[in-house]
Order: sequence, then C-alpha cells, then structure tokens
Amino acid sequence: MPWLKRIDDRRYRPSGRVCRRWRCSCPIHRGATRGRHTFALGTWGGEFHPDFQPQSGEVVAHEHWAQSGFANTDLDAQLRQHGITHVVTIGLLANTCIESTSRFAMELGYHVTLVRDATAAVQPAMMHAAHELNGPTFAHAIVTTADVVTAFKAAARP
Repeated sequence: MPWLKRIDDRRYRPSGRVCRRWRCSCPIHRGATRGRHTFALGTWGGEFHPDFQPQSGEVVAHEHWAQSGFANTDLDAQLRQHGITHVVTIGLLANTCIESTSRFAMELGYHVTLVRDATAAVQPAMMHAAHELNGPTFAHAIVTTADVVTAFKAAARP
C-alpha cells in the first residue's frame, strides 16, 4: 500500500505536501497548504525548543495528527506505563490542541491542569473561551506557571 509511506504527511514541509491524500483533512491542515505554516517541519514552531530537547532516557510520545495529543498517539499508553495520573497542559493553541488534549485526558481519567499564562491563542477571545468558558468544564485546575512551579517543587521534596 503506497499510502503507508506517507503517514507523516500531516505536517507542512517545503515540498508543500500536507494530508493531500486524506479524504477529510481538517481545517488546520488545509490552511497549511494555503500558506499558514505555523508548525512546519524544521521551523521554530515545528520542532522542540532548544531549551526543551528530549534528554537521554526520556520518553517522547508519538506526534499527534491534528489537535489532540491523545488521539492516534501512544501518549495514554506511555503515561499509564509510568504511573502518571496528572496531566499539565501548556503550549499552542489554547482553544485547539491544548483544549482537545485536555478534554481527552479528562475523558481517560487523568487529573487535568491548564496553565493559563503558558498557553497562547491567535486572538484574546480564543484564550478567554479556552480558560474561562470551556476549561472549567473539564479541567480540575486552571493555574499560573508560578503555581505549577511551586507545586512541582513541593512534590519533589522528600
């Protein structure tokens, strides 16, 4: 099956190929073919930040296809294998990937924390919806980065 060779067509790359063989590609993938290359392979938004490169021995889950970090990835299996019960979400975009991943985590039984000042969206209304309207329906906590750092330090104490 020749299409199996192209399972990574979901990310924009200079060749311009993004989910072209998909029957129902999502709006974000269609946007990438029209010039919105926010998460393009090999670019600032499409790679790990230099300060957050995976370290030797760290687990890295498979990349997600559209918006949820759980759908079609091994994230749930990886978390369960390591006894993880709490998920803290940060990043881009608050009203799409962060919200979708967080909702899915809640549905799978994880305790979900959204970090208000460590997420971003294209418009203020999208941030408002993600944190003030939708977030309280699935997140167990909506906190700041300072809150998370304090909690992590407290949890690390013997």
